[in-house]
Amino acid sequence: MSALSDVAKMADVSPATASRALSGRGYVAEETRNRVVAAAAEMGYLGSPVAFGASEASRSVGVVVPHIGRWYFGRVLEGIESALTEEGYELILRRLPADPLERHRTFETLLLRRNVAAVIAVGIESGDDVASLVHSLDRPFVAVGGTVKGAAGISIDDRSASELITGHLVSLGHERILHLGADPTEDADFGVHALRLAGFRDAMRDADLEHAGTTMTTELSIPGGYTAGLAVLADPRSRPTAIAAGSDEIAIGVIVAARQLGIAVPEQLSIIGIDGHELADMFSLTTLAQDPVGQGSQAVRRVLGERGDSAPEWKEHPVHLEVRGSTRAPLVPLR
Repeated sequence: MSALSDVAKMADVSPATASRALSGRGYVAEETRNRVVAAAAEMGYLGSPVAFGASEASRSVGVVVPHIGRWYFGRVLEGIESALTEEGYELILRRLPADPLERHRTFETLLLRRNVAAVIAVGIESGDDVASLVHSLDRPFVAVGGTVKGAAGISIDDRSASELITGHLVSLGHERILHLGADPTEDADFGVHALRLAGFRDAMRDADLEHAGTTMTTELSIPGGYTAGLAVLADPRSRPTAIAAGSDEIAIGVIVAARQLGIAVPEQLSIIGIDGHELADMFSLTTLAQDPVGQGSQAVRRVLGERGDSAPEWKEHPVHLEVRGSTRAPLVPLR
């Protein structure tokens, strides 16, 4: 299957010019347009109007995500789909693969073969490869919960969020605090975990507690938190008095593990999370809540309502601390 770059090379034009010629958006000289269309037809490029008989923008928006089954992504997609439905648009969902060539093809498929009107990327920390492709293909683009170089974005400040929840534990008198999060090296596209780990370290350093803080990684899920909780809480001699979890799902898993081990929360162990998961209230979990549904809705408003705005801007989405029954001062002062 031919790629847009192959068509551009045959027609002796840039990929951006080839994109405009095939999509019908933006000025391209008639002779150049005919040359690009002829090259696309000769190469069997499926993104061309020759193959599909139309160059008008569809009433659809492409959404790319690194994961589909996780809570955050599902909630953002709810917000996106609801807002798109209100606007009369269809959602076309694609998971972004790890392989660079396949990533390139994913965006080309969305932007040309499916001829989407705009693209929303959820939870993607992209390098220059994706950023340059997005900008060259000339579609409105917004990143949610991640950053794409030079593009508009909507997310919470994950580093500050983690610093805040760790600071909450410090303010209660805890010193032996464990940060339990997902492994940033295994989830490079979703760069949130590296930021939340950095925020924990910021808070511990500011409190002069770097010597007392520890870190551990686990799978980003309730079972992941449960497994890690059993491992870290089994020995009372090395047990922390508080855990700052990288997500509510991890925190909930730790609470289940603590109950199984007979450890009272919060009397013997304080636990705090980030996200505002719908199960947080059931487990009386103190959490820094965000609104992923609202982030998805806002992304749609941005990408459909500000098409003429060429100045990329990052919008910080609000968060709020919900203090429940999983955190309290340690029973025995550590000093």
